[in-house]
Order: sequence, then structure tokens, then C-alpha cells
Amino acid sequence: MTSHYDHAQVQEFWQYVWERDDVYALDADADDPTYVLGMFPYTSGTLHMGHVRNYAITDAYSRYRRMQGDDVLHPMGWDAFGLPAENAAFERKTDPQSWTEACIRRMREELETMGFGYDWSREITTCEPAYYRWNQWLFKRLYEAGLVEYEAATVNWCPDCETVLADAQVAEREDEHSEPSDRGSGEAASSDGDRVCWRCETPVGRRELDQWFFTITDYAEELDAGLDDLEGWPEGVREIQRNWIGRQEGARITFDVPEYGGVGDGETDDGNGSGTVDVFSTRPETIYGATSLAVSPGHELARELAEDDDDVAAYVETVRERDPDEVGFSGIETDATAIHPLTGAELPVYVASYVLEDVGTGAVMGVPGHNERDHAFALEHDLPIERVIAPDDATESAIETGAYTGDGVLENSGEYDGLESERAGERLVADHDALVEDVTYRLRDWLISRQRYWGTPIPVVHCDDCGHVLVPDEELPVELPEFVRTTGNPLDAAEEWNETTCPDCGGPARRETDTMDTFVDSSWYYLRFLSPDLADAPFDTDLADDWMPVDVYVGGDEHAILHLLYTRFFTKALADIGLIEGREPIRELKSQGTVLYDGEKMSSSKGNVVVPEEYGAETTRLFVLSAAHPEQDFEWTANNVRGAYDLQQTLYRMATAFVEAGDSRVRRRDHDDYVAREIDRTIAVVTEEYDRFRFHRAATEIRELARLLRRYREYDRPHGEVHRRGLLTLAALIAPMAPHLGEELWNKLRGEGLVVEADWPEPNRDTSAAQLERGLVERTLEDVRDIVDVAAIDEPERVELVVAREWKYRAVELAGRSADEDAAGEADVDSIADRLLADETLEIDADRDAVAAFVGEIAGRDGGDGGQVLAGDRELAILDSASWLVTDEFDADVTVRRATGDDERAGEARPGKPAIHIS
Repeated sequence: MTSHYDHAQVQEFWQYVWERDDVYALDADADDPTYVLGMFPYTSGTLHMGHVRNYAITDAYSRYRRMQGDDVLHPMGWDAFGLPAENAAFERKTDPQSWTEACIRRMREELETMGFGYDWSREITTCEPAYYRWNQWLFKRLYEAGLVEYEAATVNWCPDCETVLADAQVAEREDEHSEPSDRGSGEAASSDGDRVCWRCETPVGRRELDQWFFTITDYAEELDAGLDDLEGWPEGVREIQRNWIGRQEGARITFDVPEYGGVGDGETDDGNGSGTVDVFSTRPETIYGATSLAVSPGHELARELAEDDDDVAAYVETVRERDPDEVGFSGIETDATAIHPLTGAELPVYVASYVLEDVGTGAVMGVPGHNERDHAFALEHDLPIERVIAPDDATESAIETGAYTGDGVLENSGEYDGLESERAGERLVADHDALVEDVTYRLRDWLISRQRYWGTPIPVVHCDDCGHVLVPDEELPVELPEFVRTTGNPLDAAEEWNETTCPDCGGPARRETDTMDTFVDSSWYYLRFLSPDLADAPFDTDLADDWMPVDVYVGGDEHAILHLLYTRFFTKALADIGLIEGREPIRELKSQGTVLYDGEKMSSSKGNVVVPEEYGAETTRLFVLSAAHPEQDFEWTANNVRGAYDLQQTLYRMATAFVEAGDSRVRRRDHDDYVAREIDRTIAVVTEEYDRFRFHRAATEIRELARLLRRYREYDRPHGEVHRRGLLTLAALIAPMAPHLGEELWNKLRGEGLVVEADWPEPNRDTSAAQLERGLVERTLEDVRDIVDVAAIDEPERVELVVAREWKYRAVELAGRSADEDAAGEADVDSIADRLLADETLEIDADRDAVAAFVGEIAGRDGGDGGQVLAGDRELAILDSASWLVTDEFDADVTVRRATGDDERAGEARPGKPAIHIS
């Protein structure tokens, strides 16, 4: 029998057995299974370490929950549409479907090689008509619910991908080495960085196009408020979403604009040619400092003014399709004036590039004294700068060089002078009809149109007579035509596919050639996994109500907006149209950290990628789980990987040696009991670590138990039952992280059935004091080592451990109880000393001063140790059973006893810290 663990041979065999026995298939009668899901991969063709880490986390937790007795839903699918596949196919002179299918075959094989335990019967692929049919069906349902709009808009345009991008798909790049990152909706990109495409990093421009939108803004309030209830989500992810949604409280302020009517969304005309423009401000208390009104180039007032003013028209035409950063704080003064709602002053009206069309109302009152962007615009256009808030500390604000944006006291504000700014804002809103309390959001509607081939066709036809008309359900799916190699959108070139008839009038019509953003695919895929073969609905609504939300979802927090926000929107929208009951898709979200190499994120572009096959499935899985907490980044180093490999070999050799030896003892001894208790303690601690996804700590505990069992075997011929139970425990505890190894160990040790289907090990005794017991032993061993080193004892012959007198344990108990009862958490030292001395059963051999001094000493440690040390008898028993560790390490005789009345060492012994004498 070999003592070398051949992982390749082992994994091939056990994968065959698992597949033969279909161990990962969810029972058809399952009732609310534990749903564990990793963000499904884009079909790039190969797995990278980010994939491996993600799926190792979900796999380990799924296996753990299955051993705990849960029914587990752990599926896998493919995010298969998207521009990279189309571009890759174009470069390779093939079609996107063939390329994608080849990538899926490779990646599926790699996932299977890694031994991930998926229920492959639930596999879904988003580029298959059987899936994207339901994208189209759901699009129609959302359209009917008023959650889809088709309108002209100035949009982000990637010239390399030749398609529009949603705001969440535009990143900032500071330099050529930086990674794309999400930026908050409504915020211009920083002036010292380029706005680039999130996929190809090409600088992004602007275009005006007719586009399809999901009106996610209808859910802005609920999306924001719901974050407070997502207690199982990392606060960092929730904060990213809060910032992106951008809830702002303030006031809507109405300005009259004489001679112009019907301007702006919801704005009015008084019948005399006078319209109004609404602005939103988070600081209505600054209204007396307003010196201009500015509207975005896309604002209705700008359009109206452009009709009569060629200069305005030229400016609007120039800036509308340019990035706001390129045009900075440019603007043009118009012939219009706005009437200040409080002072009646006439304010100039500008069309300004820094005002964004779809943020707030698309119009701002310029308060350059107290807003940095307004200040920059005022300097550019020589506008007056008025200060209306003075700092509370009366220090001068550098108004000439910048805007004062802090709180303070109003000045130059009429009857409101002298009021604190926050209070003044409330008063102004209460006193004036032109100011109305309001809330706005930076969130913008989700632009889903893409001018490319490899995506879900939008189920709409355009008819000259009927406008845009939805394709009937019975004609779904609208399938993609054969791929045509061309620049731009291949669907525009598919003339035969384009030409159709109108479902309403029967006349000639043309199909919509935009396809859906691929994030539509991933916004509801978790529901399709519930019933992937359902032919007459996107998912089984009864199962969705019973099984949702996803219990644990694992992925990178870079998807906080791109995916997770869209997913939350979709879930709420589906609930409102009656398809599901729950309004949040995910109960617990685990964000995975990054795998680094030489300090940088692994990336094919950097040439620092380590492929999983390089170290083998088991070693790779075990290392990525044991290297750090799932949410932390960690460095890939060959030395640390070696540690994962060595642990496998160690456990395998231990099991092999046990099987080959056959010389176990039958009679139990004290040190057998210690090892048995340590097995129980390890089970308790590892169980807690798995529950908390701290696999790195579970791996450490497993290593420590393995080290103890090796010492146990080397110290004495082991007790057969204790030794075998310890080894079986190791096999079970490591199985979720290293399943092939766990299965092989379990089989060698003749465990019942397969470990993947075994019950999770349970302690044989109470482990509530496990950490105290372990801490006592570890501290005592460390103290013995310190004494040996400090005293320079080369060969200790005898070690004596003396446990404290019983009255000291009673003192700890009383001190803790007294501190709990006292409001200040302080123990009553004198009262405790009196009670101890009055108890004749304690046989105290010290005077009152000594007793009071001891009580004061322990009471000074956080109000008493109450309950934080073991009882005296328990401490004695634990140290006695662990004394073999001292003997093993120092080859010395060890004695463990209680202190007696005339014991010279009784004064040195403390509860939890025995006196130690070494000779």
C-alpha cells in the first residue's frame, strides 16, 4: 500500500463514483432546500483563479450543508451572450455561437476536473433560445406594467465595441495600469481620468439615439430603503449601492421664466406665455445666493431656445454628444431670464454643459458662493458671487478662491439673517409656496439597448402606421438570424430577418435590431435554476415562493451595481407583476477577495496567471480556501501552495499508517481521554468556522488536530477507537474543502458509505467550555517552555503543576456575579472577602487582607473573571489528561495536583494559571 497521495488518480475515480451515484442531484421532493449559488461565469473559454476561488467557496459550503442534513440546491450555468464572444469570433473568422459553445465545453470540463459538486441536470445557457425566449417574455410583461420606455436620449457610446453603454458600464481609468471601477450615477468622471468602456477600456463618447430603457428609477426609493434590511450583505456593497442610487433630501424650487411656456417635465404655462422651470437643491437655505439659472443641453427649455437662437442651437449641437469632461464648464447665455422666487430679481439663463440632463430636474440654480461646480462656472462666465452663509466661528471664508460649502449662519438673506443654516432651510420651505420639500435620486433608468448581434433580440417590430409593436407571445422566441460578418451591428445587415409584418395591422414592418444588455440575462437566472426545463413559463412560481431567496450568493463586489442592483430591481418588478412573492433575491451575500501574484491581480494581460491545472485540483482548492478569509485578497505563492499539498500528503500517510499498523490498544488511559476531548473540541470549532465561512480557520484547526494525532501515535501505542475516530473526523472535516482527499481517507478508514453523503461529525460530550480548556492547556505549555528557557534547564526531570485552592475559584465566581449585578460593572471587594471567610467549607488558610487583595486583583480584570475560568476540579482533570504533552515534549515526569493548606506554592497558583515547579 503506497503512502503517497496520487491526487490525479484519486480524483478521477471519485468523480466517476459521484457521477454514477448522482450525489449532487436535488431530491424532487425537497422542501425549501438550502440554495447556494456562485455568480455564473462568462464564457471566456478558460477558468481563472477568480473563478476557482468563487466556486471553491460555494462548493465547500454546499458540501458542508449537505453533510449537515440539508437538501442543497447548487447549480451551474453560463452567462453566454456578450460583446467579447462576438469580437473573439470575428477575430477568429467564426461565429459567436460556435465560439461560445466551444468555450462552454472547455470550461465545463475544467469545472468537473476541479470536482465541484453541481447538479448538472439544472444547467442553463443564456444564449440558447429556450432561455432567451423568457428574456423576451419578461420584457413584454415589464412593458405592459409600464416599466419599459423607448425614447431618444444622449447615451454613452463605445466606438470600439460599436454599441451604447449603461452608466454602470462606464468606468474611470486614471492610467493604463488601473482597473475599471464603477462611478456613482449622476457624477461626472474625474477630470484627470478618462471615461472608458468597462470591457475594452476604449474612451467613451456620447451619441443621441432612440433607445430602450427599464425604468429602474421607479424603484429608487425601495432599492435604497431595502438596503438597511440586507443584514447578510457586506456593508461595503450596500454602501456602493447607496452611493449609486444617490438619495438626496432637499427642496424643489420653481423659477418663472417669462415669455417661454410649457418648458420642462411637469412644468406649467400660466396662459400668458410665462412658463416655469423647477430645480432641485439639497441646500434651499442658499437661495438668496442664486445669481443664475442653468439648464442642461438636453433640457426642454434648451431645445425651445435653440429653435429661435442659432447660437444656442449650435452650442447644443456641439456639446450634446461630447463627454461632459471634454467641455468642462462651458455654457452659453440665452435671451431668457428667470425670476428669483423670493427677491423678484431677474437672473440670466444659461445652457451649460456641467448640468446633466438626467440628474435631478436637469436644471440648477447657480449659487457660486456655496457650490464648487457653480463657483467654477461663475468664474468661467464672469457671474457675480454672493455669500449668504457665514461660518459659525466667524472666520473668513475664502470666497475669492473657492465656495464655502459648510454650515453656518445666514447673511444677506432678508428676514432669515442670523438663522442657523439648517434651521433656515426648513423655515424657507415652510414659508414659501415656490419651495417644496422633495427627495431625488442620482439613479438613472437602465439603458438595455445594444447595437450588436450576440444578445437577446428585443421582441418589437416597427411599423410606419402602428409605431413600435410587441411581438405576440406565440411567436417567441424571436431567434437570432445566421451571423453575418460585418462592421457595426450584424442585425442591420440581416435584411431577410429584418423584414416582417406588423402584428397589429398586418402591414410591412421591420424588426428591432438592438439586442438586450446581457445583464438582463443575469438579473433573473437564479429563478430559472429552480425549474430549468419548464416549457410554459420562465420559472415555477410555486417553487420560487417556497425556495427563494438564494440563501448564500458568492461573487466579487465589483458587481455591486452592474449585476446586484439590477437583480434587486428585477425581483421587485417580478413581485409587482405577480410572478413571485419575495422582494429581495439574496439573503446572504459573500464577496470574494482577489487572488494576487507579485502584488497584482492575476490577469492574462499582465501575464501573471496561474492555471488551476498547474498544481492540481485538490491543492488549488485547498490553498485558495485556506489562504485567507473569503473576503480578503491574498498573494499566490508557491511556498504557501506547498503547505496545502503537504497537508494532503500528511493526512493520507496517517490514514495509511493506521490501516497498515493494526496494533491499537483497547484499554483507555488518561491521555486517550484528552485526545478524545480534543477531537470533540475540534469538531465544535470547525463547525462554527464553516458556519461563518472562515475556511482558513477551519483548515488551521484541521492541521492542529492532525499534529496532535501524530504526536499521540508517536507517544504511545494509540487506543484503536480514539485513533480511528480522530482520523475519520479529519476525513469528514476536510471533505468540503478537499472532497477527493476526504473521500479517499473515508474509504481507507472504512467509513460508512460516501463521505459526501455522511453525517457531519458531532462531539460526544459538551463542548461549551472547549475554548477555555484548550486555552488552559496552551497557556500552561507555554509557561513551562518559558521557565525552561529562562532558567536554562537543559533536561528537566520533573514538572509539577499545582492547581489553586478552591476558595480562589469561588472568589472568581463571586467577583463576576457582583460585577454583573453592579450598574458600573464593579465588584464589591470587601463584601466578597467577608463572604469567602464566612464559608467554613472553603478552609481558607489566608488572612483577611490577603483574601481581599486577591479579590481586588481579580476584580480589576474587567470586573471579575466570572465564568471565564474552569472550575477547580475541571481544571485539575484537564491538566492531568494533558500532562502527557509535557512528558512528550520534555521527557520529564509530570505531576498534577491541587494545592494544600501548608503548600508553599499555594500562593502562586491562580484559577486558569497553575503554579509550576521544574526540577
